[in-house]
Amino acid sequence: MNIVPSIMATKKSGPKSLRSTVTRVYLLTASALEESNITHSEHIPEWIIGRIGEEKEVSILGSEGPIIFKVIEEAKDGEQHYNLITDSNYSIAREALGSLVGQITKERSKKVEINFYGLDKDMITGAIVGLELALYRFKEELNLGAISFFDDAKKVAKSTVDTALSMAQSINTARHLVNLPANMLNPVTYADAVKKHFAKSKTMKVTIYDEKKLEKEKCGLILSVGQASATPPRIVHMQYRPAGAKGKPTAIVGKGITFDCGGLNLKGGAGMGKMKKDMGGSATVMGFATWLENSGVKKKVDLYLALAENSINENATRPGDIYTSRNGLKVEIGNTDAEGRLALADAMDIAITQKEKPEVLIDFATLTGAAKVSMGDHVTSMFANDDELADKLLKASQNNGDLSWRMPLYRPYYKGFKSHFADMNNMSTVQGGSIGAALFLEKFIGDTKWAHFDIFGWTSGFRPSLVQEGGSGQGVETLIGYFK
Repeated sequence: MNIVPSIMATKKSGPKSLRSTVTRVYLLTASALEESNITHSEHIPEWIIGRIGEEKEVSILGSEGPIIFKVIEEAKDGEQHYNLITDSNYSIAREALGSLVGQITKERSKKVEINFYGLDKDMITGAIVGLELALYRFKEELNLGAISFFDDAKKVAKSTVDTALSMAQSINTARHLVNLPANMLNPVTYADAVKKHFAKSKTMKVTIYDEKKLEKEKCGLILSVGQASATPPRIVHMQYRPAGAKGKPTAIVGKGITFDCGGLNLKGGAGMGKMKKDMGGSATVMGFATWLENSGVKKKVDLYLALAENSINENATRPGDIYTSRNGLKVEIGNTDAEGRLALADAMDIAITQKEKPEVLIDFATLTGAAKVSMGDHVTSMFANDDELADKLLKASQNNGDLSWRMPLYRPYYKGFKSHFADMNNMSTVQGGSIGAALFLEKFIGDTKWAHFDIFGWTSGFRPSLVQEGGSGQGVETLIGYFK
């Protein structure tokens, strides 16, 4: 099972059915429109420049094929800061070129030239990322000609193109994992696929905690989640150690419930339909892991996937059951559909008790519906116990158009987890579900600096660059920005 989709924008040539034409795309900033030499190079009449300036997007037929112009408005001064949720120049360019992919592919040209005028390196990177994101399809590859990139009539540096395509591929990897059906991607096949992918890596070592090792490690919570499934749980540890890396590692944990029916607290039909996406946090981590290996970043990183399937049979966890976590806390099950926090808890405890103790712990999880209610599909609720860490992550999310908003760790709400029979319940009786879930996880981080992202992980076409409905890759660009 291939879990990393191929890069489309580097294809040398398309199928023979494509037309012998050249589609040229001009992506310009408003300030660069009048300064560019496109009228001379393409024999375009001067009057078209005025029309482009007014309409912002214009298509005409040139001497060799279609020509598409798009003017992008740069972010306004004062809007590029992390406490105002808005687009960055990177994300504006990403969505601008992504929005043109439908038209580009419709032209069916053997060659496609993407021309940038007035865009800085960051915007060019964003535009190429947006192109590759929009080209991704789960079912079949698009028929596409060879693509080349130019900046003010000069070829874009190969290093810039490679950087952008590596970023896009890592995001598409996260999307692709979410899109895989649960009968193909379960805890066992997922773990095996990760190990196979990094089998020849010189910087990434993969260790799999199978059910026997999880029992030995006393990971009672994640084992309880998966005890009714035909495929037992796994925790996957990816240890990234490039030559020359120094300092304490960063640990990143992803929730990977490969399908969540809710357990005995069964979800309704409508609520269960997209539950293959409940491993979206692990997809974020795995997508980032592919970028990390390709980037060669000289930092130590430990990545963990907490994999389980929440199912039903005669062995299913019951409301009222009590299980012991790896760190020794006894947890009463108040609701079997609050299982993701249980799987994360044991994985997080493994992460913070390694011989090389992490300086920072970050987790990603499709944890609560409450987060979507407050933030919608494409803004992430972020919780943190350290202001400096929160600021760095929020700035990374803002700059890379992967938006997050910091939410409060209001600790009085923890009283909602009171249990008369165990140290805590897994379900709170207090409103503020996303806050409560974060407070539950906080009991498993020790004294580590920590940030928690409660993601949705799915898109239905809100962003132009995410044409394919399904996984959104939420969180990957934030991590890339944080580690750059």
